[in-house]
Amino acid sequence: MKVGIIGTGAVGASAGFAMVMRGVAREIVMVDLDQKRAQAEADDILHAVPFAHPVRVSAGEYSDLDKCKIVIITAGVAQKPTETRLELLSRNTAIFNQIVPKVLEHAREAILLVATNPVDVMTHITADIADKFSIHRSRVIGSGTTLDTARFRALLGGHLGVDPPHVHGYVLGEHGDSEVFPWSLVTVGGVPLEEFCRQWDICTDDAVKADIEDRVRGAAYTIIEGKGNTSFGIGSALTRIVEVILRDQRALLTVCTPVKDVAGVKNVTLSLPHLVGGQGILDTILLPLSLNKEEEAALHNSAKVIREAYESVVG
Repeated sequence: MKVGIIGTGAVGASAGFAMVMRGVAREIVMVDLDQKRAQAEADDILHAVPFAHPVRVSAGEYSDLDKCKIVIITAGVAQKPTETRLELLSRNTAIFNQIVPKVLEHAREAILLVATNPVDVMTHITADIADKFSIHRSRVIGSGTTLDTARFRALLGGHLGVDPPHVHGYVLGEHGDSEVFPWSLVTVGGVPLEEFCRQWDICTDDAVKADIEDRVRGAAYTIIEGKGNTSFGIGSALTRIVEVILRDQRALLTVCTPVKDVAGVKNVTLSLPHLVGGQGILDTILLPLSLNKEEEAALHNSAKVIREAYESVVG
């Protein structure tokens, strides 16, 4: 199947490379305002194909997005060191008002996968634009906290001495500083975290939890300070989402998409465990019903932060 990538900076290029390495998609079309950059990245990724999987990779125009099953949008200005994701909002909103209509003009049947930060608000803005083209919001998805959840599981798995895929926990809410860690729902191999830690005599007190949360929240800032951008983690996260959609795997992912009501906040886009398949968002797991009072209050605050940021742009 065919996948388009809008924006061939570090994130777009890493997503394209990761898809080739994993054998996701049969064709990738890379589009960028800087056509020379798009061609260079497409050529570089294409040269890796003999070492991986048979994927056609090329640079193109918006018109070349025809028949794409998914279009990944990574275009936008980069996050500066110490700059929060929400501070990017006004700059990237103007860019999306130009990009998204062009995508939908040529790829009306595509699922839109947004990675540009602040991803929660940018996904909501994309859904607003898609509404004007009669595109259902279930076909507008943001990468959300897919990467944050992976970071959380990796760090907790390292602390517990357990392979991360066997650590089941989520990061909810904003992909940013207000994101929520519902520790009460964490299980390890199906065993509640507290019970697992008692059995193996592993400390996961408040200090340990706070350290893991800080490292997850601060990961992007640390990486950006050291190398200028984040790329490999988010590229791999996008590839996983694309794989789930193209193969209709019906997986639970902490992507973000517009929802009617979360923890008392109406019409907001944030990350919850969503059932994702070939048609996009299939259903939402209403975890607020299972959260403790502190976690639900934190989720309400996170949703409020996102909603207020959105309203600051659209009024």
